[in-house]
Amino acid sequence: MKIPSTLDLDALRSFVIGIESGSFAHAALKLARSTSAVSAQLKKLELQCHAYLVVKQGRHVRLTPQGEMLMGYARRLLALNDETLRALRGELLKGEIRIGMQEDFGESLMPGILGKFSRLHPELRIRARVDRNAPLIAALAENSLDIALMWQPPNSPEQGELLTRCPLEWIYHQDVNLDDLLANGKPLPLVMFDSPCLMRSRAIECLDNAGIPWQITFVSHSLSGVWAAVQAGLGLTLRTHFGLPENLLTAGSRLPAPGNLGITLVQNVSSSEDSQMQAVFAELIKDAVAGQNG
Repeated sequence: MKIPSTLDLDALRSFVIGIESGSFAHAALKLARSTSAVSAQLKKLELQCHAYLVVKQGRHVRLTPQGEMLMGYARRLLALNDETLRALRGELLKGEIRIGMQEDFGESLMPGILGKFSRLHPELRIRARVDRNAPLIAALAENSLDIALMWQPPNSPEQGELLTRCPLEWIYHQDVNLDDLLANGKPLPLVMFDSPCLMRSRAIECLDNAGIPWQITFVSHSLSGVWAAVQAGLGLTLRTHFGLPENLLTAGSRLPAPGNLGITLVQNVSSSEDSQMQAVFAELIKDAVAGQNG
């Protein structure tokens, strides 16, 4: 009986990290290896699989159909390997972690982060809350959240760890004739959250400073409501690229530049065990945010 060959777990890890970080050069940095060493591991995997796994796309790479198939298996193999080692070493985390995310990050980042975290620590319970900035800040103050990813509060910019700054964009549907509105001096219809809202305040201030008339035509209590109204052609909104529906457009330089907002990670540490859980979760969040902005 022929013994099947065994996939190299180190090579699989380089493969997964390379795809998730957008390039194998970034993977080499994370793994503290040379780019040539990581490339050699990829070649080894392709030889073992008898298939090309990636193709170049500009400065980045994308998966081939065989690469997509391997990616799913690779994640499961690595998760089982890591769980095995943690269990043998007595390092599996137990208990509960309570996390919060601003609505913009809920759909785009939350599923991937929760999936990775649960695979790393299957015995740890996760309680997740997706909400707007103000409720998340209140929950942190009340110690009902352990960690939260949110927009940087303007009144307390020192709170938490600033991960990055994200450009704001004027977003609308093609049914809104933006050029006609601007040419004829008509008020721009705005789709916004109810107050208080960082982006609502920024949008109004930006248009007022530029002398552009505006009127709020739709107010929503949720981000899904904002996106639905914009897709229905009810007006423009001001958001970032996080969760941006594919059928919407950005105004670019036709409207005044609204600047950017910081993304902040805030943690509450009440015990050494909580600190360990939060540290693991924080690293997953940082990687996810870096991947979105990369």
